[in-house]
Amino acid sequence: MPLMLLEHDAKAVLAQCGVSVPKACLISSYEEVARAPIPLPAVVKAQVPVGGRGKAGGIVRATAPSAAMLATRELLGKTIKGHIVREIRIEELAAGSECYLSLTLDPRTGLVRVLASDHGGIDVEEHARSGILARTAEFSQAGVEDAIRAIGAKTGGSFEPALQSLAGPVSRAFFTFEAILLEINPLFVRPDGTAVAGDAKLVIDENAVVRNPQLAALLRERAAAYPEASLKLEHGFDFVVLDPCGEIALVTTGAGLSMQLVDEIAARGFSAYNFCDIRTGQFRGDPARLITVLSRIASGSRVRSVLMNFFAGVTHLGELSRLLLTALERAPQLSMPITVRLIGNGLDEALEVLRAAPTRLAVEQDLERAVSLALEPLARSKA
Repeated sequence: MPLMLLEHDAKAVLAQCGVSVPKACLISSYEEVARAPIPLPAVVKAQVPVGGRGKAGGIVRATAPSAAMLATRELLGKTIKGHIVREIRIEELAAGSECYLSLTLDPRTGLVRVLASDHGGIDVEEHARSGILARTAEFSQAGVEDAIRAIGAKTGGSFEPALQSLAGPVSRAFFTFEAILLEINPLFVRPDGTAVAGDAKLVIDENAVVRNPQLAALLRERAAAYPEASLKLEHGFDFVVLDPCGEIALVTTGAGLSMQLVDEIAARGFSAYNFCDIRTGQFRGDPARLITVLSRIASGSRVRSVLMNFFAGVTHLGELSRLLLTALERAPQLSMPITVRLIGNGLDEALEVLRAAPTRLAVEQDLERAVSLALEPLARSKA
């Protein structure tokens, strides 16, 4: 799955590779602003993993500490495009001509698309047809460097030396961190040809984290900012909150089956709280994964029903059912109704274990009936 780094972390990555970025500090509470070394004039930026923050009011300029403090107070806790602002980056105001540079991996061809323009900023789309130069490069650091330099050779003024100097650092960042997209917009280019990244978007392949020590270290250090990716790194499975206001939570094995359930629930007029591929084949007699998932579901403020769907091949459902009962005992905060749909290896034993248990479980073998049963508490409140 793709993982978009927050701007602060994307710029840290670029800086490691030699790209110039503005001086900045990262804060997570209003009280920290008074102690923070604020560079003035400054730009106060909400740290959320989406584009278009400027148009959404997530970026504010400040010429005095009081203005930076006021902007921080207004932004912290604000919701921007569905994301709550929990951190603020206050950085030195950069200057120069606003330009654009991006590298994108084409999943169909395995090639890298390089785009550059001497017009950038929030209205870069207006110049897409006439002002952007494009070049396709082979999937190698040397090939991307050559493509950036080739585009630079076609440009004039200060943008040419800026691209020439950025070719190595930008391509190195793209390949070192196994990016899907690296975008610098705006790229501020000074008259002398030096450049600084005004904003940065870095989307990486989440599967690369386990084989990339730098990415793994970043996620462990910044676990609070990337809870879902950190969970996968530490526990080896996927749990993604789809709708914080969703009223039904899912515990499922298999990404395809989980997505099918999300779609089925939406088709019936409800919203799933989460996506989950818990990978039962890796339980190995340990309920830890189930306990982790149940605890995360319990934190969903509007979740009122849980649907579990286990399709077992190698996994034995009898063992899984006992692990589930243990997990429920250790996660007593999960008080809503739970519907369990089971099919596959060890089904008879699992049904015997679960139906004899003094728990609030409803067990159903048919998937459609299980979905209906799990949605009953929600449907009653809608009626």
